[in-house]
Amino acid sequence: MKAVVIRRYGSPEVLQYEEVEPPKIKPNELLVKVHASCVNPVDWKIRKGMLKFITGNKFPMILGFDLSGEVVEVGSQVTRFKPGDAIYGNVGLLGGAYAELAAIPEKSTALKPINMSYEEAASLPVTALTALQSLRDLGNIQPGQSVLVNGASGGVGIFAVQIAKALGVQVTAVCSTKNIELVKSLGADRIIDYTQQDFTQDSAQYDIVLDAVAKQSFSSCRKVLKPNGIYVTTLPSIESLVQSILTTFIPGQKAKIILETPKSQDLVYLKELIEAGKIRSVIDRTYPLQQLAAAHAYSETERAVGKIAITVGSK
Repeated sequence: MKAVVIRRYGSPEVLQYEEVEPPKIKPNELLVKVHASCVNPVDWKIRKGMLKFITGNKFPMILGFDLSGEVVEVGSQVTRFKPGDAIYGNVGLLGGAYAELAAIPEKSTALKPINMSYEEAASLPVTALTALQSLRDLGNIQPGQSVLVNGASGGVGIFAVQIAKALGVQVTAVCSTKNIELVKSLGADRIIDYTQQDFTQDSAQYDIVLDAVAKQSFSSCRKVLKPNGIYVTTLPSIESLVQSILTTFIPGQKAKIILETPKSQDLVYLKELIEAGKIRSVIDRTYPLQQLAAAHAYSETERAVGKIAITVGSK
């Protein structure tokens, strides 16, 4: 099969499109013919070696976490899927989605939403699950609350705005001037243009602040958090880890870090919201797998609005 592999850490040029052996599935896994994948910032951070304390130095390595495609084979313990099913999911910590065939655990998979293309579905797992688990699991979101999403036009932010609205809260979205109309169309109740205003100096206070782009610290957001408000960041750091631990034991405002977990029940929940018309994908650009290096380079500019989709193989 064809796949994009890396044999060392480095710039986008280390991504090589070549022939490799197809994966062998475990009893609890599916073998999937990949129709589409997606670029997430974590992909190029791994490629650059920024996370080698987790990924190690074992090469060759196939990156990519998001996928959608068609089930080719199921393991002996798989009960919910059969060959021919159209699915989407997150392959997990080891990656492997930048390939014509990929192995994915059954617990990290759901049927593809019927009203989405493969590219749209592949844009969901990492970022939409991050948004959902940040708001619901860490933020304990409740109807009638107020939520601020920083980075509302980015990969996590576009889903955070829509999921928050689906859960019945007031949403303030932070984005740049050029993305205001898009974010309005996602359902935001109020928009702060960060080129004109610093949201951390706003007079309003929120039950949850989701820093989807990890540009503000818990300390800088305390003024806009309610007395028992919750700040959630998408980037683990020494500072955020210390604050998360400290606020666990101190009454009042809390600092939390989201580490997205692929869960089939959450993917099913997102599928239901999508098929009900409450969530949609926003695709900035689409590249073929052979041009993955260009897709990574564009993602690294951090100017993408929504997601960068990767087409793989024929549908």
